[in-house]
Amino acid sequence: MPTNITIKGIPDDIYQKLKLQAEKPHRSVNNEVIMTLKSSLQSKRHDPDILIDRAKELKKRARGSLSIEEIQQAIDQGRP
Repeated sequence: MPTNITIKGIPDDIYQKLKLQAEKPHRSVNNEVIMTLKSSLQSKRHDPDILIDRAKELKKRARGSLSIEEIQQAIDQGRP
């Protein structure tokens, strides 16, 4: 069974943004708050295997682009 809560002290600008956002899909402000909370609280976990594969791909593309000496020279140039 859903729980009811009361939110006090919502700044006017936040309320207006919620109200405008709710109008687009013809939702009530209450439903817009629920949808906003759901989307912000849902897990945004990514598949670790996909992340590892992507990191390996980026590493391959970056390999050999700069020598150790060039990296050190860039670091030294950036120091005051």
